Amino acid sequence: MKFAEIGLSDELLRAIDESGYDEATPIQAGVIPSVLMMRDIIGIAQTGTGKTASFVLPMIDILAHGRARALMPRSLILAPTRELAAQVAENFEKYGKYHKLSMALLIGGVQMGDQVKALEKGVDVLIATPGRLMDLFERGKILLTGCNLLVIDEADRMLDMGFIPDIENICTKLPANRQTLLFSATMPAPIKRLADKFLSNPKTVEVARPASRNENIEQFLVKTSERGKRDTLRALIESEKVHTAIVFCNRKTTVRELAKALQRSGYNAGEIQGDMDQSSRTAELERFKKGTINILVASDVAARGLDVKGVSHVFNFDAPWHPDDYVHRIGRTGRAGAQGRAFTLVTPSDDEAIDNIQKLTGYKIPVHGGSAAAPTSPPAEESDAAPREPRRSARRAEPKATQEPKRAAEKPREAPKKDTGRKPAPRARRDEDDGADDGWNGPMPDFLSVGFGS
Repeated sequence: MKFAEIGLSDELLRAIDESGYDEATPIQAGVIPSVLMMRDIIGIAQTGTGKTASFVLPMIDILAHGRARALMPRSLILAPTRELAAQVAENFEKYGKYHKLSMALLIGGVQMGDQVKALEKGVDVLIATPGRLMDLFERGKILLTGCNLLVIDEADRMLDMGFIPDIENICTKLPANRQTLLFSATMPAPIKRLADKFLSNPKTVEVARPASRNENIEQFLVKTSERGKRDTLRALIESEKVHTAIVFCNRKTTVRELAKALQRSGYNAGEIQGDMDQSSRTAELERFKKGTINILVASDVAARGLDVKGVSHVFNFDAPWHPDDYVHRIGRTGRAGAQGRAFTLVTPSDDEAIDNIQKLTGYKIPVHGGSAAAPTSPPAEESDAAPREPRRSARRAEPKATQEPKRAAEKPREAPKKDTGRKPAPRARRDEDDGADDGWNGPMPDFLSVGFGS
């Protein structure tokens, strides 16, 4: 379906056309007309299918009529991470450039003063992370009684991050007759209960089975060892001729160490993880988008909603702890109909995590059969030790018949003894049976046999 057939305004269609889009994706075609009819929506679709535009576009037309008041935003969009909130804001700027809508972005990691000033002027669209929004609300810097449109984006990620109690609290402070839109790539039971509680007769738009396989992404498992992961990753990057890639790790420390290791190996690599301040994270993302760096090592903070064009590969350096995270990680490639490839490095300890992923997606991920997937040679410290073990085992397995001639050959080298009939010197026995030093080995003095209380 073309955007011109959905019922959007001429100004909005002009901005969409200038952005290079003409055809609406299935989620957009299913959601936009219902949002314009003021219905509540549950949108379930794979990441990379245009969920963000499916609520941004109709919101722009709905909010075009009306006026903002100080400290009372007219609409609220909740996002789980700063990066996703910033990306939603970019969508409003891109598609709303022919509308006079004001917008504020409330995220942690930046100074609160500028955000409060924007709220005091009045905003049509407030995009926020739950933590910063509740902080400002409790300080009396914002009123939610005039907010008639609520969007909850990436609801399952909100669940993973523990934001559901905050969202329930926020919903109780909004008008009861508001319009509510809930979007997610997956729909676990707690999110379904949230929707039943706070949405009124919602229309469910499901363009793919939750967490089903994206046909545009080729997925592979690459078997390796814990100590051989870096070598395996470097071999994959070389063999795949990577254009741009995101490498996901489970821990922030792993992100830092792996990024430095890739830089030492000559790759243009950067990092993004939760310990970085917001300005550093934003700067690193801009470098990646501009092509200054072509490999971004990231924790799951970057896995949700980020839309970077042309990501050809995703590498899971660590198998994700939560199966849902796998869906969102690999969704950074193969976006908007493009083709992508995703590789997950697995060790024997990852078997359970991989089983859970395959149960969720209903797809058995094939093992990569290329040269890079072959068992990798261990790093230097392992390769030095590896040959020694067979030599030790061979020595243990050596028959006595072969050992005796060696000892016989060594005897002529010993100094000639005057008395061949004498036994070997006691010193030699002490060398062989040299145990712990027990101190005095002469006659026991009488005073040592007297104990206390004797």
